[in-house]
Amino acid sequence: MLFESPNLYYREFDTCDAAFILELLNTPGWLQFIGDRNIRNLKDAHNYLLNGPLLSYKGNGYGAWLVVKKDTQQRIGMCGLFKRDYLDHPDLGFAFLPNTQGMGYAYESSMATLRFVKPAYNITRLYATTTPDNVRSQRLLVRCGFKGHGEVAPPDGSKPLLLYNISL
Repeated sequence: MLFESPNLYYREFDTCDAAFILELLNTPGWLQFIGDRNIRNLKDAHNYLLNGPLLSYKGNGYGAWLVVKKDTQQRIGMCGLFKRDYLDHPDLGFAFLPNTQGMGYAYESSMATLRFVKPAYNITRLYATTTPDNVRSQRLLVRCGFKGHGEVAPPDGSKPLLLYNISL
């Protein structure tokens, strides 16, 4: 475990989490607001973990962390930091299984992450991005203290994203 909050704890992903990744990355919310990562089977999920979170831990010292409910040990989502080539500071990101949305876990996870990363990584500023139609994420970011900072166009040619930032 890396850190915890009242209802949740956070740990690094491991390849044993491939089944969870397969489920999470194919939820309607992930596909609509984050995008299809073409994760169709356990091997794809395993490779996603190796080339995503696990690679980020080695290269950046941080990454997306698994969010687990303390009382049931259920894996419910991910929350953490992403290093985007087109941003000069890390990007806070989160995603949760549909049956756990609307229960405050994204807010609890985001706030716990903000408290953890400042002293752990000496980070003074973070970004967050969201699609213009993801109103729930926009509201959550503002509630966490992020301020709108215009738009950013990812270099892959995808549609511009709303950019938020926060000073820690």
